[in-house]
Amino acid sequence: MSGRGRRGRGRPRPPPEQPRCEAAGGSLRVSRFCPQCGVGVEPTFRFCPACGERLHAPLQQQQEKEPTLPPPPPQPSTSPAGSPETAPARPPARPGSRSPRKDVKGGRIYNEQNFFQRAAKAATVEKWRKGHSVPLLGIPNCVGFGLHADTYRFLVFSDLGRTLQSVLNDGLHLLREKAAFQIVVRLLDCLEYIHENEYVHGDITAENIYLNPADHMQVTLAGYCFAFRYCPGGKHVAWREGSRTPHEGTIEFISVDSHKGAGPSRRSDLESLGYCLLKWLCGFLPWSDELDKVETVMEKKEKYRGDVKCLLRLCFRQRSIPDALQSYVQQVTALEYEAKPDYEALRQLFKKPLEKMKASAYDSVDIKMVP
Repeated sequence: MSGRGRRGRGRPRPPPEQPRCEAAGGSLRVSRFCPQCGVGVEPTFRFCPACGERLHAPLQQQQEKEPTLPPPPPQPSTSPAGSPETAPARPPARPGSRSPRKDVKGGRIYNEQNFFQRAAKAATVEKWRKGHSVPLLGIPNCVGFGLHADTYRFLVFSDLGRTLQSVLNDGLHLLREKAAFQIVVRLLDCLEYIHENEYVHGDITAENIYLNPADHMQVTLAGYCFAFRYCPGGKHVAWREGSRTPHEGTIEFISVDSHKGAGPSRRSDLESLGYCLLKWLCGFLPWSDELDKVETVMEKKEKYRGDVKCLLRLCFRQRSIPDALQSYVQQVTALEYEAKPDYEALRQLFKKPLEKMKASAYDSVDIKMVP
């Protein structure tokens, strides 16, 4: 056993460092240091800018709350001569005060619970993905957090590759049917999983779809900032215009429900996916040149929902319209707000033409891209 661990023989432990006050020209100058990292901080700081540790209340506030008392007279020592000097007793804690150690521990417990909840959800997603041989869902796999609610927090994502939009911007602009159908089938897999867990994505766009240049079999759906819980506790929310902020998401592709401020439902994600597919195959939509006029965009989407064939003829012009795409858009626009889509039937619409091309939806995506 080391001497430091023996009672009364080690050097007395110094009391916790307190802010120092020095008189300078009649004014009070306060020097404060972070108890965690030792960096000097301003007297009014509540948190250390270097490590995020919570600081004690500024000394001026302590002095306003507590009157200054004269030091007590020294007490005569009653210990026998030659006995080792004992460490000075700690002053009693003030009512309502909390030690930094307790703050740190409480913050860590709270954040660790959140971290493990996220980790459990991520593990469930990974298990489902492996069991079904489907693309990844873009969910953060690491969470960095501060010790308190008002410190900085971060989400750390793996390198998911390149966005589909960046690949299109390389000069490709359009996708071949084979590549477009492969991507759509994989996105339907992802959306089915999200929907079964009571959420909708809310912002399907090429900017939120990632392709891995090193592995063309990997397609990732990310970008959940507009995700919406459409079925909390198993009960579908009612359609109500203006219940949310209108026009949330990427204006070119969001559903009519999102334009009107109604909570997006499963049909909203599928409607957005249909607009994306049209854009990938044709290069434009009837409202692509008027995105600054959100009301006009919404009116055109409403108009063409009632006339799908007109929409497709306008986009494809003199080119032949794929039967799979026409059937998909017609089925999606016919869905009721609370209806559950038949995901397998929708997938089959695209799997059949892929089979005629002697390809599988889960083969390497037929697309050229650079890292």
